[in-house]
Amino acid sequence: MAEEVILLDFSPSPFAMKARIALREKGVHFDLREEEILSNKSPLLLQMNPVHKKIPVLIHNGKPVCESNIIVQYIDETWGPESPLLPSDPYERACARFWADYVDKKIFPAGQAAWLSTGEDQEAAKKEFIKGFKVMEGELGDKAYFGGERFGFLDVSLIPWFYAVETLNGCSIEEECPKLVGWAKRCMQRESVAKSLPDQHKVYDLMSEFRKKLQAQ
Repeated sequence: MAEEVILLDFSPSPFAMKARIALREKGVHFDLREEEILSNKSPLLLQMNPVHKKIPVLIHNGKPVCESNIIVQYIDETWGPESPLLPSDPYERACARFWADYVDKKIFPAGQAAWLSTGEDQEAAKKEFIKGFKVMEGELGDKAYFGGERFGFLDVSLIPWFYAVETLNGCSIEEECPKLVGWAKRCMQRESVAKSLPDQHKVYDLMSEFRKKLQAQ
């Protein structure tokens, strides 16, 4: 019986980008199903993620896996053990998970605030956004990737947010974080990343619509 892998997706979402990148890094063939999260969530999404009702959801042989970092770890443990995304050393693995959590809890909220706010609040949020990237550049140091010479879990976690910087917030961090910019260019040259990044104009239009709906609530 053939293996069934379905990804419930929303292409502009950095959280969904993580899952797409990880699957392609592992060479997994999957059925990509775009959700209309701004209007009508599919019955399959509501069935497979009844708690949060959000994407991404990985469905592997009928069984759902939710939450982006958990999905990436599941992908890493399930496919391609010869090319792991997480380090083999327990301490290094814990550090990678810590920083991935930092990205979601610090960089994402600041980026979201910068996108949804205006005036002084927006400028403050942009500064906080850039501050988060500076912290990540310190963690990168002089390494090619966060794990050293090999593209891995933390790279998968951060590159979608880096891609969103100029697309959504009009921020340029080249002067502030030159090493991180170099890292991002290396990441974007990878086929798994290049194929997983959505069109910037489409992202901007969709997220502008999303912002209007949120502000109208």
